[in-house]
Amino acid sequence: MSTPARRRRFAYGPFHGGPDPLAPPVDLREALDAIGEDVMGGTSPRAALRELLRRGTDGQRGLDQLAQRANKRRRELVKKNNLDGTLQEVRELLEKAVLAERKELARALDDDARFAEMQLEQRSPSVAEAVKELSDYEWRSPEAKQSYDAIADLMGREMLDERFQGMKKAMEGATDADREAVTDMLKDLNSLLAAHARGEDADDVQEQFEAFMAEHGEYFPDGPENVEQLLDSLARRAAAAQRVRNSLTPDQRAELDALAQQAFGSPELADQLAELDGMLQASRPGEDWNGSEDFRGRNGMGLGEATQAMADVGELDQLLEQISQAYPGARMEDVDLDALERQLGPQAGVDARALTELERELQRQGYLDRAPDGSWRLSPKAMRRLGESALRDVAEHISSRTGQRETRRAGAAGEPTGASREWEFGDSEPWDVPRTLTNAVLRSAGTGEALRMRVDDVEVVETEQRSRATVALLVDTSWSMVAEGRWLPMKRTALALHQLVSTRFRGDALALIGFGRQARTLTPEELTSLDGAYEQGTNLHHALLLAGRHLRRHPGTQPVVLIVTDGEPTAHLEPDGHAVFDYPPLPQTLGLTTRELDGIAKLGAQVTIFRLGDDPRLERVVDQMARRAGGRVVAPDLDGLGAAVVGDYVRTRRRAG
Repeated sequence: MSTPARRRRFAYGPFHGGPDPLAPPVDLREALDAIGEDVMGGTSPRAALRELLRRGTDGQRGLDQLAQRANKRRRELVKKNNLDGTLQEVRELLEKAVLAERKELARALDDDARFAEMQLEQRSPSVAEAVKELSDYEWRSPEAKQSYDAIADLMGREMLDERFQGMKKAMEGATDADREAVTDMLKDLNSLLAAHARGEDADDVQEQFEAFMAEHGEYFPDGPENVEQLLDSLARRAAAAQRVRNSLTPDQRAELDALAQQAFGSPELADQLAELDGMLQASRPGEDWNGSEDFRGRNGMGLGEATQAMADVGELDQLLEQISQAYPGARMEDVDLDALERQLGPQAGVDARALTELERELQRQGYLDRAPDGSWRLSPKAMRRLGESALRDVAEHISSRTGQRETRRAGAAGEPTGASREWEFGDSEPWDVPRTLTNAVLRSAGTGEALRMRVDDVEVVETEQRSRATVALLVDTSWSMVAEGRWLPMKRTALALHQLVSTRFRGDALALIGFGRQARTLTPEELTSLDGAYEQGTNLHHALLLAGRHLRRHPGTQPVVLIVTDGEPTAHLEPDGHAVFDYPPLPQTLGLTTRELDGIAKLGAQVTIFRLGDDPRLERVVDQMARRAGGRVVAPDLDGLGAAVVGDYVRTRRRAG
């Protein structure tokens, strides 16, 4: 009887290996809302996108956090390490050799032993000079001899590790044959680079390169494919080695230069490396050969470790510049993801890829496009999305009002067309009950949950609209609106109203009119990107002139004028088009404004003034203007401005229907 198979056990945890394959697609809605808010606050679209990438989104780390991690790693490299590790290691080997030799000499009774003790005692305090002085010393202790010989071996490995990462460890315990192979590699490398520098035939150089890699490829694990790639790799590390040298004190440089001549017991290695450095500097002058860094920690690094640390610092500096995105033409695609993952780990690469995808998708899906002057701008598609967001916020604000509920008359908008559509804020048509219930049933099928209605289940009967309105929204764009924090709520209110009119009441004619020192009719795109200008003047007179002209273009419709302002009229328009400002307001300004308001009232317009602020003088002036026009005054808080304006428009439309 066979035994039952063992049950397999599975462990579940976070995905480690790049982007999460089950992660949801990039959500552009939140990103676009954030960009739109910054643009409405006076930021350019490009700067708004850069700000979004800098701070990130909910659940997505931004460039600021990547920069913080890169800066932290850079500080740790500099703060914890110093560059005298090789000198310290040589000093320890020398002291170990001397100590072992003294023990051996103490057991000897001959005069030569006493002379040798004196020779050891009088050695130079300079490590390099002491090593040189003892080069001809006849060691009696095998242990001492081994420690002293290790100095030459250490210096050779350190010098190679400066140029070829990992060579210090790879050459540990190397034989004479191994050292000879490295020397041959350096000779062949210098010959190859010299042929390339002389401009010899490219095919011949490539053939020489391939032969070189076939014989010495083990020393180049990154696998360059041609001489240029080989030069790039070697020059980056050689430049880092030179920056290490620049960072040493003069005494440290002198000590290491003297010790370098002892490498592998021969100056040939130092000569070959010096020749290599010269060719690398000549072929890659753009590398940073003159920089330095103040490593001030307690952890002493060998030359190879110091070179790698310096290369890491240089790579981190480049990453910080790329992450800053502060240079002309910067793109997320500029960030070196391989370098980012090397320095900060795989998750940093995942975060940067997500931000790159966000930037790419905003452009690919048409939310950002180029203006004729080459600058970035929000596309019409993006403006529709911002309008939807603003209108949704207004709808939520209205629906959250305690004890208030909108009531509607069935069929007020016109005769049914036989079709239905999704319910949208402002709809006054009756529900299509069969379609609504069907949507709820289909959504709940298979979930095991009780049938419950949701707002997105609702469909309404589509009707033909019977009446039309001509609407003028006059928004104050004077500096006080910016200074008092009313700029952004005003813009979002205008976008919400425009979105409602353009999607629900398409037959209505809406004009957006901004008024500061002067007034002008604005498109939603122009209003969104309008900068707050420091100029005095609230020219309601000019705005009413433009509003009256708009109303007269659409006779036979219901005229509606909505005014959003935080200041009394302080400017008017002269016949020659010149704007006159004065405070307190001139009688002429008030008279001309009142006359235009009377003209609006004669057209039968429903006038509503939305007063922002509680200045007593403003309150008196606004109340008098509203009474004269047969309109009304609403004093909403900033959070309720959009709901107040849109709600007033909807009520006016319902009465007109």
